[in-house]
Amino acid sequence: MAAHKLYLIRHGVAEERGDGWPDDTRRPLTEGGMAGLRKEARGLVRLGVTFDAVLTSPLVRARQTADIVAAAFDTRPPIVTIDSLSPGGSTQSVLNDLEAHARRANIAIVGHEPGMGELAARLAGLKRAMEFKKGAVCRIDIASLPPAGPGALRWFLTPKILRELRK
Repeated sequence: MAAHKLYLIRHGVAEERGDGWPDDTRRPLTEGGMAGLRKEARGLVRLGVTFDAVLTSPLVRARQTADIVAAAFDTRPPIVTIDSLSPGGSTQSVLNDLEAHARRANIAIVGHEPGMGELAARLAGLKRAMEFKKGAVCRIDIASLPPAGPGALRWFLTPKILRELRK
């Protein structure tokens, strides 16, 4: 069995970029994005997923996603902001930051594209980045933090599948 189960989550549907949001770090989720994430989080609960912590980018839309996901669980996991999960952060910086959470077995990681896809590829030993739709979740099992080698991609679920699972 893997020592760590990592759940990579791309933030939900956010407001469009533009004049209404000159500071992209403050751009929030849409009402529909929040509603969709609540359903998707219930799908994760139905799968038997648990989190010891939810690590998130500091951007508003990622933090909102982390809050919604954490709230779906009876034992609400702590939410920890990790600056390296911001857009433009390096995969190596994220891996370095993950090392501080080596005692935790089940970790959700909320971030942005293309960072989530690049991180997933690195963790699973893939040559190309995976493409995450908004609200998509993948599980990668690894033996140690920091990873000593490639982990195992266990599943990769679209928002639509997660919403169906909640029923």
